[in-house]
Amino acid sequence: MKYADIVEGIFLKRPNRFIAEVLIDGKEHSVHVKNTGRCREILIEGTRIYLQESDNPKRKTRFSLISAYKGDMLINIDSQVPNRVVYDAFKDKKIEGYEDILLLKKERTYGNSRFDLYYEREDGRKGFVEVKGVTLEKNGISMFPDAPTERGRKHLLELKSAKEEGYECSVFFLIQIEDILEFIPNYEMDIKFAEALKTAEKAGVNILVYNSKVSSDEIKIDKKVEYSLNDY
Repeated sequence: MKYADIVEGIFLKRPNRFIAEVLIDGKEHSVHVKNTGRCREILIEGTRIYLQESDNPKRKTRFSLISAYKGDMLINIDSQVPNRVVYDAFKDKKIEGYEDILLLKKERTYGNSRFDLYYEREDGRKGFVEVKGVTLEKNGISMFPDAPTERGRKHLLELKSAKEEGYECSVFFLIQIEDILEFIPNYEMDIKFAEALKTAEKAGVNILVYNSKVSSDEIKIDKKVEYSLNDY
């Protein structure tokens, strides 16, 4: 995924989930935050950030905040981008074990959930994929979620139900950071989600974890990452 019209800025504060105050070329702007998660360990006053400029005159905000530095680590926090990156990765045969997909569709309803991807393989097997973007990192380990997510827990249980009815099912964690080598669920933040992930895996739901190549104007799939469901 390539972004156009990127500018650099400095983060000042975040008065609510959707808006941040930033400096761009020395001038203060109210900008849209493309992530409703907390991102407290990332969005700290003085942090260097990248924003995308819009030419839509009807928008209330001219810029959208898409990435920020945490030390020397650039983290893409755009919550709208993981689905597109993962879709492209499946389509381009970059996901190990899924090279034989013939049909790939975005957003397919099953039960009370709408999963992000639906696919059909050459041998007729059908499956669902639910995508989760990961921006939380501690000591080189990535974690999800960064805020309690009842919706996320519900998705896992729906994947388990679909698996029991004969579908292949996967939850895909896209780490929006480079060079991360391990992923764990965030027990401290949301034990219900973490336990649901364990339950889903035991039922045969696949857990796929990949990190990303991230730059100021691009994010794309990178390498498969090891995961552990242990509580560290």
